[in-house]
Amino acid sequence: MTTWFVTRHPGAVEWAARQGLHIDRHVAHLDPTSIAPGDSVIGILPVHLAAQLCARGARYLNLSLDLPAAARGRELSAEELDAYGARIEGYEVRPEGLCDTQPNKEASL
Repeated sequence: MTTWFVTRHPGAVEWAARQGLHIDRHVAHLDPTSIAPGDSVIGILPVHLAAQLCARGARYLNLSLDLPAAARGRELSAEELDAYGARIEGYEVRPEGLCDTQPNKEASL
């Protein structure tokens, strides 16, 4: 079982080290076919990718932040991650299937 940390951000890597997180493999981008059942993946991933990991039997741990709009789109330091409430939260993600793309007329009544 491997613990993966998926990030391209140096501040997140430093934050994880300060938290004492056990990480076996750090990657900037993840190939889901590299994930084995029982692996743990930590990061901020698109929901469809998180679902693929869960379907492969992996555990998805999201690096969650309470990020204000003014802080988006730039590199954050480990200190800023702390200030924005960085935390690791486990999620089980699975697709529901295709959604109806037509508005639900009954819901708008």
